[in-house]
Amino acid sequence: MRDLDVAIIGAGAAGLSVAAMAAGLGRKVTVFERAPADHHRPADAAIMVKALLAAAHRMQGLRQGRDLGIVAEGVTVDWPRLRHHLAATAAGSAGRSALQELAGHGEGHGEGHGEGQEAGHGIEVIGARAFFTGPDRIQAGDRSYRFRRAVIAAGCEPLLPDLPGLVNAPWCTPDGLAELPALPMHLLVLGGTPMGLEAAQAFARLGSRVSLIEASPNLLAQEDAELRLPLREALRRDGVGLHENTRVLAAERTGAGIALLTAEGARIEGSHLLIALGETPRLAPLDLAAGGIAASERGIATGRDLRSRSNRRVWAAGNVADPEGLGPRRFTRLAARHAEVIARSMLFRRRAVLDYARLPLRLDTTPQLVRVGLTAQQARERHREVEVLRQDFSGLDATLAGGTVTGEVQLVLGPGRTLLGAAAVGDGVGELGALFTLALERGVRLHELATLDLPWPSLAEAARLAADKPYAGQRFSPILRRLASWLGRLP
Repeated sequence: MRDLDVAIIGAGAAGLSVAAMAAGLGRKVTVFERAPADHHRPADAAIMVKALLAAAHRMQGLRQGRDLGIVAEGVTVDWPRLRHHLAATAAGSAGRSALQELAGHGEGHGEGHGEGQEAGHGIEVIGARAFFTGPDRIQAGDRSYRFRRAVIAAGCEPLLPDLPGLVNAPWCTPDGLAELPALPMHLLVLGGTPMGLEAAQAFARLGSRVSLIEASPNLLAQEDAELRLPLREALRRDGVGLHENTRVLAAERTGAGIALLTAEGARIEGSHLLIALGETPRLAPLDLAAGGIAASERGIATGRDLRSRSNRRVWAAGNVADPEGLGPRRFTRLAARHAEVIARSMLFRRRAVLDYARLPLRLDTTPQLVRVGLTAQQARERHREVEVLRQDFSGLDATLAGGTVTGEVQLVLGPGRTLLGAAAVGDGVGELGALFTLALERGVRLHELATLDLPWPSLAEAARLAADKPYAGQRFSPILRRLASWLGRLP
């Protein structure tokens, strides 16, 4: 039996971030990853949908270029080439590249391999499925290991509905987009998740007929109406049929593809079904009970330091973690934040508390939607004093030059005009997320944002103008105005 300093189960972004930090501090780190470095992984889904959406936006831009003096005729989709682009994008993603870099130094990545070689930087990669056999022991391949500390970063897998008839019908999840043999004639998208919305608009702009089915009454119900309604209307303009407040009870195969039967008695038919209900933690293969690790269907039960509440040797990272009082966040990248918390808690033995008050959200639909921190509604639930500042894009040089003037920035202020959240909706607003994140993380004051020097032209000018609104006409005190008046009389 081998003794391990730090064992990490799973080589997704969260696992590799923790591995790099631990190795950088001189710890001997062993990473267990059951899939080969070049194997198809569910984690590839998000980047593939972004790539598909980028292609769709470019195609739509060619169609709509006439207003800017650009005329493109006969724009078509080469689906085999686009499929190749999706697969290449997933293969070249940052997380996949990091795993390949490590794996390139080690040996064997198939099941049954229990040995690996040091991959550099004190990190060893073992290509075998690992599972717990005791509170401080795991099994991988034909070998047993005893660990001092362990991090579970096994990631998630697509959440599948329990629908009668689904097994015989043509369906896929977002990680299987690159395997579709042809562009769907009529795509049914089950789930109004961020990934579902992005995929729906992408296929609609590429020429598919699209129907989006969502069980809740409103798409993106957690977002403020000013932000979500423009996106909802954009989907309608692109031809996406919206079926909100619709609960699917069963599926059946048809001559043309698939039909979904709803609780309302409707029958929605299409050629293909894309299931985009989100993800569920991949826990079953780990045998957590043998390791004394408490978990539920939401994930591994941890404190806000991401340490297991039942086995103090174990931490959880990424969407597989279910922190007490916070819950998992399925549509947000948490790798860097979780790695920092685990480093403080596990490696430095310091108090670390996870905080999700400033998490970012970004949808790359058209219009884009980006938000960091609290929504106005969330702020009102937590604070008595809340102020919302808004600034639309009309009149901005950046939007005039780009041929679009729709969209707005929203700043959510708490007591003392503290910035609690910032959001924007409109074409090209995605990059404002970096400004918003920095402002909230560093506690930038409102007047500092109002006087920020920005590149010209820039959509960020709307954020500066919104921040300036409370100071309009109040830039100088009455005493300073009287002083300036007196000085003005001097020769």
